[in-house]
Amino acid sequence: MIISILIVLIISILLIGILVVISTTSRTKTPKDVTGRIQKKGKSVILKEAEKKLARNPRDITALRELGNIYFEEKNWEKAYGVYKRLFEISASDSEVNIAEAALRMGIAAYKLGRFDDSLSALMISYKKNPESYECNLYLGKGLYEKQVYDKAIACLKKVKLLRPDSSEADMILGMSFFKLQKFREALPFLKKVIDENPANKEVLYYLAVSMMEVGMSDKALKVFIHLRPDPLFGPQSCLEAGKIHERSKDYNSAIQDYEIALKLPSVPDQILVQIRYRAALTYIAMNNIAKGLAMLKQVQAIKPNYKDVDALLARYSELNQNKNLQVYMMAGTSEFIALCRNFITKYYEDAVVKVTDTEPNQDSVDITCEIEHPKWQAKQLFRFYRSQSTLSDISVREAHGKMRDTKCDKAICVTLGNFSESAHKFIEGRPIDLMEKDELSKRLLRISMI
Repeated sequence: MIISILIVLIISILLIGILVVISTTSRTKTPKDVTGRIQKKGKSVILKEAEKKLARNPRDITALRELGNIYFEEKNWEKAYGVYKRLFEISASDSEVNIAEAALRMGIAAYKLGRFDDSLSALMISYKKNPESYECNLYLGKGLYEKQVYDKAIACLKKVKLLRPDSSEADMILGMSFFKLQKFREALPFLKKVIDENPANKEVLYYLAVSMMEVGMSDKALKVFIHLRPDPLFGPQSCLEAGKIHERSKDYNSAIQDYEIALKLPSVPDQILVQIRYRAALTYIAMNNIAKGLAMLKQVQAIKPNYKDVDALLARYSELNQNKNLQVYMMAGTSEFIALCRNFITKYYEDAVVKVTDTEPNQDSVDITCEIEHPKWQAKQLFRFYRSQSTLSDISVREAHGKMRDTKCDKAICVTLGNFSESAHKFIEGRPIDLMEKDELSKRLLRISMI
């Protein structure tokens, strides 16, 4: 009798266990099981069945999983987010919900919707449950990148590369994160991998060129910038960077070509347009084409008043444009400059015979020694012509005075594009030295015939 009762109890316990296992299995179907059912029955049927189940029981885990899986595969992120958020809430009281999966998919859906704070919160929960998840680490990195937390994004994406070394998505965000941190050398290998896989990615190609330029690979960067010049989006900035590289190598014609291409592109942002016109103006000036340089500077002034030193440049080069001799004095080569200075001396003593006996070019000036034969007097004089536009101190004048005595000149005349300091003016008191500053120089140059 007792044995019979024990047998009945054992059988009952086994039956209950089997029923529990069956029930649990039906409630904890994996996404693969759900996908299989969807493929077998069709999405519309599964959706209707799931909605009916949820109408009877809003906490039906199987129905929620099926809905979530369908919305997730269809990239219906708004609905997917709502379903997985509901599953996550249920997980607090129902251990049958896979918290890591619910939080992961909730986080991915939030990321796709641009809700980066919600995404990161959900993904961090999933990460704690499953820190080796490729998708979790990837989207954590992407979310942190969007929030501009680049150092933490890099840490997540490095782990992604350990989990899946061939992840091109991780390469992309790693390269961009290093770039944003101005770690250009570290960015290069990842940006190169992205371009190797997708050469048509203009955005990455542009950042690759900037990175190469920043680490001293200007020749390679220039080739990429030139390639990108016609692009409507990255073309303007690429033209600007190519122009700067050409300017540094004094290839002014190529720099102007870069800037002219940019100016023909549609919809160039004002911020870049101002920079392009400003650089073009400086390049034209470097080429001694003052008229075109002034035209560009006026266009910059019209777009953005008080930009950098545009007002000062306009004032200076407007005068130069009207006074060609002043332009030669400031910008011409050494031989042309010396020829102008000799002409200046001849004009300075119109009623005398001037004989130049020595010419000595210096780093920032030229010394011309001459003998003057005037009807009433004769003298040996030293002219020192400075090309500097800054204020010259008494040290410069003292040097000229020393040269005057060494060459046994009777007098020295110091001429400058800038002006002389108060100490320089005090030094010449009682000494046979005259000082001529820019205003007087400019007037006298206007009276000289064009050379």
